[in-house]
Amino acid sequence: MTGAFPGSPAAKRRVPCVGALVHDDEGRLLLVRRRNEPGAGRWSVPGGRVEPGETDADAVRREVLEETGLHVTVGLRVGTVERPGPSGAIFDIRDYACSLAVVTPPVAGDDATEVTWADRGQLKGMDLVDGLWDALHDWGMLPR
Repeated sequence: MTGAFPGSPAAKRRVPCVGALVHDDEGRLLLVRRRNEPGAGRWSVPGGRVEPGETDADAVRREVLEETGLHVTVGLRVGTVERPGPSGAIFDIRDYACSLAVVTPPVAGDDATEVTWADRGQLKGMDLVDGLWDALHDWGMLPR
């Protein structure tokens, strides 16, 4: 018999999450400095957990608004990553290409201590969450 039994190492709880890959007209990528774990103090794309009954697109729009004050239009899913979460959970993160619905300056809020737009050179020098550079590179989503 195969499969995972509750409490077994293979029975890890999967937590659905989303991320927003937002580029501005100059090709820069929107980043937030995370306030909370995982990755507190490091730079990442806006995102978070999908709430019960919420679609991925709704979660992306909500998370971007909460963390940056920006309104986005959600496009195609560009990739998925798995990251370790608390108590052995697995964060199943689905990242979506987004565009700005309204162009306004971003403002850090909620789970972010800072928000910025970064080009490729700036991104190289930032303390990014684990795997972000590689994922962006593999998906062709690095900023200009």
